[in-house]
Amino acid sequence: MSTDVSTGTPIDHFFSVTEARLDRWRALHMATRGWAAAPQAKAAREKTEQGLTDLRPLEAFHAFPGPRLIDVLAERIAAGDAIGAARLVQRISYALLARTYRSDPGEWDVSEELAAGGTERLPPALEGGTVHRPYFEVLFVTPAPSQRWPAVGQEIRRLRRPQDEFVYEPVFVGSFEDAVLGTVLNAELEAVVIYDGIPFPSSYQAPLMRSFLETHLGVDGGSLAPQDFGLALARVVKRIRPELDVYLLTDREVEKVAGDPALSGIRRVFYEVEELLELHLSLLSGVATRFDTPYFNNLKRYAQRPIGTFHALPIARGKSIFKSDWIRDMGEFYGVNLFLAESSATTGGLDSLLEPTGNIKVAQDKAARAFGADRAFFMTNGTSTSNKVVEQALLRPGDIVLVDRNCHKSHHYGMVLAGAQPLYVEAYPMTAYSMYGGVPRRSLKKALLDLKADGRLDRARMVVLTNCTFDGHIYNVKRVMEECLAIKPDLVFLWDEAWFGFARFTPFYRGRTAMGAAAALREQFADPASKRTFAEQRATLGADLDPRDPRLLETRLLPDPDAAKVRVYQTSSTHKSMSALRQGSMILVADEDFPHVEAPFKEAVFTHTSTSPNLQIIASLDVARRQMELEGYELVMRAIQLALVIRREVNTHPLVSKYFRILTAADMIPAEFRASGFEDYLAPGTRWPKALAALRDDEFALDPTRLTLVCGSAGYDGTQFKGLLAEKYDIQLNKTSRNSVLLQTNINNTRSDAANLIKVLVEISRDIDRRLEEGGEADRQAFATRVKALMEDVPELPNFSRFHESFRDAPDASTQEGDMRSAFYMAYDESACEHVGLGSPEIDRRLASGPELVSASFVIPYPPGFPIMVPGQVITADTIEFMRKLDVKEIHGYNAALGLKLIRPEALASRPAAPRPALRKSA
Repeated sequence: MSTDVSTGTPIDHFFSVTEARLDRWRALHMATRGWAAAPQAKAAREKTEQGLTDLRPLEAFHAFPGPRLIDVLAERIAAGDAIGAARLVQRISYALLARTYRSDPGEWDVSEELAAGGTERLPPALEGGTVHRPYFEVLFVTPAPSQRWPAVGQEIRRLRRPQDEFVYEPVFVGSFEDAVLGTVLNAELEAVVIYDGIPFPSSYQAPLMRSFLETHLGVDGGSLAPQDFGLALARVVKRIRPELDVYLLTDREVEKVAGDPALSGIRRVFYEVEELLELHLSLLSGVATRFDTPYFNNLKRYAQRPIGTFHALPIARGKSIFKSDWIRDMGEFYGVNLFLAESSATTGGLDSLLEPTGNIKVAQDKAARAFGADRAFFMTNGTSTSNKVVEQALLRPGDIVLVDRNCHKSHHYGMVLAGAQPLYVEAYPMTAYSMYGGVPRRSLKKALLDLKADGRLDRARMVVLTNCTFDGHIYNVKRVMEECLAIKPDLVFLWDEAWFGFARFTPFYRGRTAMGAAAALREQFADPASKRTFAEQRATLGADLDPRDPRLLETRLLPDPDAAKVRVYQTSSTHKSMSALRQGSMILVADEDFPHVEAPFKEAVFTHTSTSPNLQIIASLDVARRQMELEGYELVMRAIQLALVIRREVNTHPLVSKYFRILTAADMIPAEFRASGFEDYLAPGTRWPKALAALRDDEFALDPTRLTLVCGSAGYDGTQFKGLLAEKYDIQLNKTSRNSVLLQTNINNTRSDAANLIKVLVEISRDIDRRLEEGGEADRQAFATRVKALMEDVPELPNFSRFHESFRDAPDASTQEGDMRSAFYMAYDESACEHVGLGSPEIDRRLASGPELVSASFVIPYPPGFPIMVPGQVITADTIEFMRKLDVKEIHGYNAALGLKLIRPEALASRPAAPRPALRKSA
């Protein structure tokens, strides 16, 4: 395979094989049209022949158009039938684009395309009626000769029954590597059936896939015995796409094979020569398990029942709406089902979110399976609440939490509620764009080692980090946890993946998610080799790591596999990246000690969850899980590919690139955190092996779906440009910075959206060009001055300083954690607080000679959207300078008319010394 699956593959095409395939069919369509217009043109015919040659290998991994239609097309080209070839290509291309082949039997009919006397008809996806049945494809990996595959396919199709809930088409491959190619390239697969006895090498030239296998998955044909290919393939398929059902057919002693622990990811084992109907039914049953949405199904059934309501929810059943003379338009707008599906009851099949025992529990269990967690909990108050639930459940007063100072404000409030003491670790700054990246691993290790040196490591309870950040910085999650656990083996990790829930459904991101890394750590700790490598480290660095040993910050530390615990929590805003209603969130748990904290976890859920949760949000979480399990792979890959297309078009457009630019990985991540040397997905010469190495090994990677568009070079600050896009062009976005806006692609976006964005940027760029051309020198100088102010005269970002000694139980300690809760509640006493104007000389006098300025509140400017002051923090000159240079309109916690809210020096002086917390046992 010389193009789409070679090392020469453009990365933006490889991320979405669906779009790449459609592009090739469109190119072939154009070629055949050109040939049809000039049938005698040799070059046009050769272009058509080459187009089909390029497509043939790719089409081998898809059921439609299938080998017969492809053969008919080849026959027409060989016969010089340009018009017939063009007509057939147009038909296939349209069917693929519109996806009509999934439901229209005519698209599968090849008899009319064959020569006279042809009778074969490929069984359609729609049979015996007008009711559409969901369609999928199954990959059969078989050692049988390819000449036998059509007959086997017909035998499989004859098993179809009218009562089947779904319909599928078989796709056949004959080797281990071709099976991996099919798994990656065919997004419509829902199951893989593996026959024993398959060979290893691909029948195509596929160096990229071989590199993927050997470097990313650690598999090559030379290291496996032939009898192990089937099991090894099952493991690889589940690693690439864990949502797929895998079945093994063997002619060995099936009872013994089924008892192999390595089969844990295989849905069922069959004796190869029997029970083909059972295999068929199992394939349908496996998809039905994922298709089933227990809560949503029950809610639909509930809505169709004649219910009498005597509970406190007047809009339930909609009578107060549709019988009203004044608000009937609300019902007309939302539709009757919204109100029929409302209730405040937890009976009748609706279950309780607070104490789920029925369909909500089943839905949560399905979500846990889909997202690779031990447990999943649905939340209807957003991830802000999810974060506070986890922190209240696992933290006690006095616990120390290593936390990114730039994390979402819910974490800061969560620590106030729990009484935990934040030890803020700083992310690396990107001053030019007024934003921060991620927290370097070295900073986390140093904080833990400093706590150990001070004799206070016992109080370190949790690490809280945002993955990925709003701007797209993705941690090397496994490596972070690995090295932290080497210093303190019972640490709990809370990964705020509010914007990253979709990442589970692509193999390129999965290892950098909390649940993906937790699974990898469990696998590592169970591997005897990890004990050997740890023993080697212990011989070099000692049994008890000396925090003063300078080698520790430079060495990759390995945890003791017998002592380290996997205690990982992930919070995910399902509504931010999947098809859930606003506020729909999940808490995912992979905590081996969860039974010991389950009771406080439930209490935290009771504390923060409404007793009247929105039923529609719960149902949407159930449905979002179904969608991601059944088509998330394709949707996510398409969203990534679309983002890469936008990056390429903006950064290479001759007009747009004069004023706008989308930042690359090299712009967003300093070279010291990119050991691979990777600079950008679309940099000249960048190929997949290098991109895979970066995703696997670099300390930070960049999610390409986060598009940081620099607008300061066009004379707009982020807020201005956001307003312009919304008010004039109906384009909405979330985040801005001083000189940029953040665009995001997700599973909702289409190529039309991308085209509209590019068109708008072209129009804006043309307007700027025209203004500068028509304006005088003074206008051009004013534009240059504005750009310089936005792009060069940027304020330095202030780091966290320290907590005032009054809020520290160990003022002489080398780390800077503090009792933020006490400072927060001191501010409730007005007599203990004062306000000082930001421009007041009093500020400068106190900065120079004291007494110290101590914040009484959180101060959070938007942008950049993180607290530049927290309760109890000593305010330093760099923070004041930053505040004075801010030109944003929205600053939470700051009243410009009153000034900074500070804790009075005399209130601090009268505060008793903070008690030293008692030692705690780890749960």
